[in-house]
Amino acid sequence: MARVDLVMPKMGESIIEATILKWNKKVGEKIGQDETLLEVATDKVDSEVPSHVDGVVAEILFPESAVVAVGKVIAIIETEGEVSAESQVASAVSAPTAEAQESVPFIEKVTTPAETTPTITAKSGDRFYSPLVRNIAKEEHITQAELDHITGSGAEGRVTKKDILQYVDQRKQGVPAVQPVQTPSSPVPSVPTFSSGATEIIEMDRMRKLIADHMVMSKQTSPHVTSFVEADVTNMVKWREKNKDAFAKKYGEKITFTPIFIEAVVKAIKDFPLVNVSVEGTKIIVKKSINIGMAAALPTGNLIVPVIKNADFLNLAGLTKSVNDLAGRARQNKLKPEEIQDGTFTLTNVGTFGNLMGTPIINQPQAAILATGAIVKKPAVLETEQGDVIAIRHMMFLSLSYDHRIVDGSLGGAFLKRISDYLEAFNGENF
Repeated sequence: MARVDLVMPKMGESIIEATILKWNKKVGEKIGQDETLLEVATDKVDSEVPSHVDGVVAEILFPESAVVAVGKVIAIIETEGEVSAESQVASAVSAPTAEAQESVPFIEKVTTPAETTPTITAKSGDRFYSPLVRNIAKEEHITQAELDHITGSGAEGRVTKKDILQYVDQRKQGVPAVQPVQTPSSPVPSVPTFSSGATEIIEMDRMRKLIADHMVMSKQTSPHVTSFVEADVTNMVKWREKNKDAFAKKYGEKITFTPIFIEAVVKAIKDFPLVNVSVEGTKIIVKKSINIGMAAALPTGNLIVPVIKNADFLNLAGLTKSVNDLAGRARQNKLKPEEIQDGTFTLTNVGTFGNLMGTPIINQPQAAILATGAIVKKPAVLETEQGDVIAIRHMMFLSLSYDHRIVDGSLGGAFLKRISDYLEAFNGENF
């Protein structure tokens, strides 16, 4: 007699434990190779764990509902004679799961018993198939489509050994196939199934985790409302094109549209100071300083928001220098902690990615965030002394997301329109 350890299999890359749902065999009962010994559940998938050898269940080391770490011995099976090294290794290998099987791409097609047996996957839709069931399906030339149609008597409608053998007997006797049973746990595809195959698991880096937590917290904290306006920024575009070289020569800085956007935001905040606020309980905290955060993309794909402190004290040249300096050091990961703190309003330029508009998430504890879209040429109606005319203009969308607890539609809409007005009236007078 030899004793074989059966361990809790690994159900996926990120799975470290599983819960025992049900033992299908008791101590002293015989079990065959590939026969299901127990059913387990993880936070991703439920699975049947088969025995890798023929024998008798000698010990069950954990009760039902126990949570067991991957790799722990959960049962011992006694076998007659010596157990091969291959079987001993097999007992520690994870049972095939949906994640494991889906790493091999396949294209499902309907075949006949005379044709080559198609790949039988561990999972079709949300329905899991044990290794034993899949092996029987392969040996009996049962297609994936046929397997999906079998009514399962196991947990959550799973197909058991008894179910598939009964189906095989019925098919041999010429009995029509069982009609599919459509339940939430066992959907049946009405068309051939296609799987994209390989997947890759990427662990979030520290910054991405912080961003994820911050975004979820913001949506849970503030009821978001987004307003939109379309601005005619032809004067702004033409001014920059005409003066960018002279500006760089005079100040030693290349001017982009971002400092112009920030200048307009600062002016609008002065007109509507109740947008430059935060909330503490039932109190509205009005910020006297105007500190503008600007979302900057990093080479890693993450975002960071450096802050221009006291932006209302800077002219266009000063804003340009601050924007270029902070953006450059952000890309080099050289920002100081205090340079990403204490923002009172945030600007994100989604036009950089070719997007016309966006619905940005508020950067807590601020009350609003502005997204500037791509500037595009399009025909627009102009009112002139001689009447209305159609002309090619540079147009862009502005979108403002704001905390509806403290900024209502009237204030948010008026504030956004004022930003648009300042951009449309831009003439570079401070240059």
